[in-house]
Amino acid sequence: MTTTQAIGPSGADEDAILADITAMIALVLEDDGLDGTEVGMETRFSRDLEFESIDLVTLAGHLEARYGRDVNFAEFVASMELDDIIELTVGRLVEHVASCLKSAGAA
Repeated sequence: MTTTQAIGPSGADEDAILADITAMIALVLEDDGLDGTEVGMETRFSRDLEFESIDLVTLAGHLEARYGRDVNFAEFVASMELDDIIELTVGRLVEHVASCLKSAGAA
C-alpha cells in the first residue's frame, strides 16, 4: 500500500480511507473479529465495535504506520470531551484523516 498524498473534494478519497480504517479495525479485533458487523461511517467504536481504550491505542499505531505522523490520533482524541470519545464514529475518524492528509498535501 502506498500513502495517500492529498485528498480532493470527491468522496472517493474518503471511501479509500474508510476501507483502510475498516481493515485496521479488523486487525485490532483479530481475536474477536467483526462478528459480521458492517463497518460504515456511522459505526461507533465503543457501542458498535466494543472498542476499549487499548484498542484505540492499537488503532492509533496502525494509523501512524499507514499515514505517518501527519495523522495524529492522540491529538485528535485529546481535543474531545469524554462523551465525544465514547460516541466517536468511524466517519468522524475518516473525516479527520482526510483533513490531516489534505493539510499535509497543501504544505
